[in-house]
Amino acid sequence: MPVAIQAFGGFAKPRSNRPVTIAGHNAAMPNAEAPLINAKPDLATARRAWLDELGRERRLAAKTLDAYERDTRQFLAFLTDHLGGAPGIADVAELKSLDFRAFLTRRRASGAGARTLGRGLAGIRSFMRYLEKRGLANAAAATSLRAPRQPKSLPKPLTASDARRVVDASEQLHEEPWIAARNAAVLTLLYGCGLRIGEALSLEGDALRDRRERAIAVTGKGNKTRLVPLLPVVFDAVDLYRRLCPWDLAADEPLFRGARGGPLQAAVLQRDMRNLRSALGLPETATPHALRHSFATHLLGNGGDLRTIQELLGHASLSTTQVYTGVDTARLLDVYRQAHPRA
Repeated sequence: MPVAIQAFGGFAKPRSNRPVTIAGHNAAMPNAEAPLINAKPDLATARRAWLDELGRERRLAAKTLDAYERDTRQFLAFLTDHLGGAPGIADVAELKSLDFRAFLTRRRASGAGARTLGRGLAGIRSFMRYLEKRGLANAAAATSLRAPRQPKSLPKPLTASDARRVVDASEQLHEEPWIAARNAAVLTLLYGCGLRIGEALSLEGDALRDRRERAIAVTGKGNKTRLVPLLPVVFDAVDLYRRLCPWDLAADEPLFRGARGGPLQAAVLQRDMRNLRSALGLPETATPHALRHSFATHLLGNGGDLRTIQELLGHASLSTTQVYTGVDTARLLDVYRQAHPRA
């Protein structure tokens, strides 16, 4: 019979080699009841230590951490069936490329797409490398496996005229003027500065007070800080919101507030954006994040260079930014087809 345990923290040598049912990791709700996995104690404890290291030392985002937990849990469930019993470190150390490929085949048959499979393989590789660094396994079989080819999808920005309507306070649907001004201010930051929604909502009450400031420091993914230039229109939008907001915007508290005074949640803004795009007759691709895409695409279309746009967006790799060249090319071809007499 499996023994139910909850493993936390360090990587200790198990007292027995019996199969273990161990609660999975949940970064977003650490005290919540987590799903159970079947694994031998040594592998279960190593997995817990790996997840803890990703969250504590490497500071992976909660959603990424949850995805890695879920993907490796599914992998261990597959191995239990594939090997005929709960796997331990010794079993994982003997896996071949064919075993990993069989897992991907099983997941694909269950309906997983290329992006899901690629992310799942990334989590498994990370775990295997963790074991390899500790001399417990060889990660070569997992790392040598080619990830499924990802479908190419281009960002879908708004047109310049639609973006201006979306960030206009007078176009917002709320009867409360301060909430309309709040939404317009946040959306202006996304379009005018290229911020992610989480970056905008993390600003504190003393941000954007001094109109003499030319740029603002923003902390994005991976705790990387970048400087983003500020436009007068950004100050205008935030000033209007600040004047109308009924809450005290203290320096050490969130700048953007919900209806009851708490921190504004991204889901609230996304819901309001859905209502707004319906009222304005915009496509479903008109999301808050599409304004960040619009920021990059419109800069590129007006002569901005990729390196500068990369810095402004906070992309770690230029290849991530290069996707916007495809957007601009597609836009130019669309204009050509519509305007040229022989197109």
